[in-house]
Amino acid sequence: MTDFSSARSVSASGMQAQAQRLRHLSENISNADTPGYRRKLVSFETAMGQGDRVSKVEVGRVRLDQSELAQVYDPAHPMADETGQYEGSNVNLLIELADAREAQRSYEANLKMFDQARKMSSSLMQLLRN
Repeated sequence: MTDFSSARSVSASGMQAQAQRLRHLSENISNADTPGYRRKLVSFETAMGQGDRVSKVEVGRVRLDQSELAQVYDPAHPMADETGQYEGSNVNLLIELADAREAQRSYEANLKMFDQARKMSSSLMQLLRN
């Protein structure tokens, strides 16, 4: 594998990992008002491909956030107990939006790296033809 294709495969794995992260973040945001929902946490791991000398990134096991669920007071809610409270979700929209912005920027950085490696490879091929 050439250095250019190695760079492209590393950046492609980064884009793929950030896309999965964004998918889980959007699930968290869409379930922010779902009673009993626990936010999903994504971790990244290093992966070595067969015959590759370059490590790539991939999404590890998705875990559920074990922090306490918010107690919501709504006596009219069907899930409310005798005190009028039920367990909401532990999703903080501010944190989810900040994580989504970080994932978006990381995706864009990997995309620029991929594009730069493609342009350099094309330029080298053009020089070799001449």
